[in-house]
Amino acid sequence: MDDVKERFSFIPDRIAGLGELSYNLWWSWHPAARMLFKMLDRQIWKECRHNPVKMLRELPHEVLETAAGDPEYLRHYDAVLARFHKEMNAKGGWFSENIADPECLPIAYFSAEYGLHHSLPFYAGGLGFLAGDHIKECSDLGVPLVAVGFMYPEGYLRQKIRSDGWQENVDEVLDRDAAPISRVLNEKGEQLVVKVPFIEPPIHVAVWKVQVGRIPLYLMDTDIEINDPWNRGISAHLYIGDIEQRLRQEIVLGIGGSEVLDTLGIKHSVLHLNEGHPAFAILERVRERVEEGISYNEAVQHVHSTTVFTTHTPVPAGHDVFPFHLMDKYFGHYYPILGLNRDEFLRMGIQSGDPDAGFNMTAFALRMSAYHNGVSKRHGEVSRRMWQSLWPDTKEEDIPIDSVTNGIHVPTWIEPKMQLLFNKYSGPDWLEDHDNPAIWELIDDIPDKELWQTHYWLKMKLINFIHDRARQRWVENRISPTNIVAGGTLLDPSALTIGFARRFATYKRADLIFHNMERLKKLLNNRWRPLQIIFAGKAHPADDPGKRILQRIFNSAHDPALGGRIAFVEDYDEQLAQYMTHGVDVWLNNPIPPLEACGTSGMKASLNSVPHLSILDGWWIEGFNGKNGWAFSGKGNDEEDAEAIYELMEKEIIPLFYKVDDDGIPHGWVKVMKEAIKSTAPLFSARRMVKEYARKFYQNALKSAGA
Repeated sequence: MDDVKERFSFIPDRIAGLGELSYNLWWSWHPAARMLFKMLDRQIWKECRHNPVKMLRELPHEVLETAAGDPEYLRHYDAVLARFHKEMNAKGGWFSENIADPECLPIAYFSAEYGLHHSLPFYAGGLGFLAGDHIKECSDLGVPLVAVGFMYPEGYLRQKIRSDGWQENVDEVLDRDAAPISRVLNEKGEQLVVKVPFIEPPIHVAVWKVQVGRIPLYLMDTDIEINDPWNRGISAHLYIGDIEQRLRQEIVLGIGGSEVLDTLGIKHSVLHLNEGHPAFAILERVRERVEEGISYNEAVQHVHSTTVFTTHTPVPAGHDVFPFHLMDKYFGHYYPILGLNRDEFLRMGIQSGDPDAGFNMTAFALRMSAYHNGVSKRHGEVSRRMWQSLWPDTKEEDIPIDSVTNGIHVPTWIEPKMQLLFNKYSGPDWLEDHDNPAIWELIDDIPDKELWQTHYWLKMKLINFIHDRARQRWVENRISPTNIVAGGTLLDPSALTIGFARRFATYKRADLIFHNMERLKKLLNNRWRPLQIIFAGKAHPADDPGKRILQRIFNSAHDPALGGRIAFVEDYDEQLAQYMTHGVDVWLNNPIPPLEACGTSGMKASLNSVPHLSILDGWWIEGFNGKNGWAFSGKGNDEEDAEAIYELMEKEIIPLFYKVDDDGIPHGWVKVMKEAIKSTAPLFSARRMVKEYARKFYQNALKSAGA
């Protein structure tokens, strides 16, 4: 049970379906559904930041009454609701036709974060958006899946930049009643609360649900009165810094998440772990089978053959490792339940090269799963090298870590105006088969003028959005005029605009382009061919080096010597990501290789005709074809890599952008834009990705489960 129906009892019966629709994120990737809310009141829709739940709560009742009697609105409403219900009730789909019976027990997908929509700030970066896109695509393809994670009431972090450029973290508790998330209710009509087993003193979680198309996502919240203060904070934020609290968080995610599914009566056939954070779910699956009376070895064999593990981290320090004394504290009572002694238990999580380092969650997940993968071909190679010690007698190339390159959910990330353009020249059904490369050859039929004008409109939309944000900060917080300038008020839509937006981890080198300031100034301040750069992103609250990089960029943004050509837009979120990947001219990425496991923001930009400029790392090794953007094969040396960027800017990118024919169109540039779309959209889509997971892993794991 859940509490959705009770919340919108005030909506007129004729349009009561708006309440149900607002609580299913299906609307977030269907423009016609979003238009249904926008038609009610465009200004309130904008003020509510495209959140229909919040909007319906704030709309005057007479607006809903008027809509319920408006024939034009009702025609649109009936068409959208008919399609929505048809898709939600569909039993078939690609999965049932190609992989397995859709009535099989679902696949349980566990992840520490989910990037679904900015109204649900349960994400920190690419890992979360990958998880969100994965479950959206599973809905579209009819993959029987149930997802589990945390409801972080304080999210990752809200960001404000002080006048000196230092990032401040702002506490802002999510208004659960104004977000598309609902309480799961028990038989008494109260919110379901589940006790995490085998933890003393006890930890309880309240259960919430986000409906993502056909996929239910269950989220746990420890911030409830029954828990003591320390336990209440377990799910407050993503990626807690305190090592013991982090261990407790991962116990709740893996073991507590499994208990939530059991309490809801949801049995699953296959477990898919998105990174090592939820790996303790493996233990619970083993324990349940031992409790049913089979031997530990038989239980491990069954769980091993039905578990998929995806690793995203190419840096050893990025994998969670817990000291043995903490493992003893929280799992000492768990060892004998499995029929193991302490050494046997801890050995499951020891990385062979360093047995005294602690319990490594990735080593544990790799040992206990039959199917493992990195998230790009290059990352698969890096992972095989990194974890070879787990298979000491196996050649590196034969280490059983496969790769499935990440992809993006095309319906979510394509801008509606760009989608209309594709509809016009590729036919209205192109989206149904968008992982077919042949469909995208029709992009060449789009007249250069139409594609360029659409892109320029999106660029203006981005700059207007940035101006509105800066104006809002000025009105609400009375920040200094220099901060307003740094926020992008001087941006020029006619200038070549570079976008850089991502987490401000040091290895991503956000400030690399500042390496030679005199050379950069010449590019920015060229009277006839100016360059401008828009930055956005957050440093982890505990990452002072990342904050210092951010501070340097922000302070440069209000340096008059740079001509107002640098902007830093604070509080990067999914909404700003949409505007930026749609509206800049070039997407920049320059991490230290091979530390970019995959990266997906460049895919989102390319889908929307924005070419990629990147170091050859992650997905770009597979994606770059010499015609769809620009690449440089850096070694991680800042001076050499910055030089490569300047060279490409000066000799290729800037001249091509400003080479405009008599009709006002840069035809050479538009050719690169078209190639970016054609080469990226089908091969780096979540549709291709999920199909690959299904064929490589889910199919065999389901057979092992007897499905």
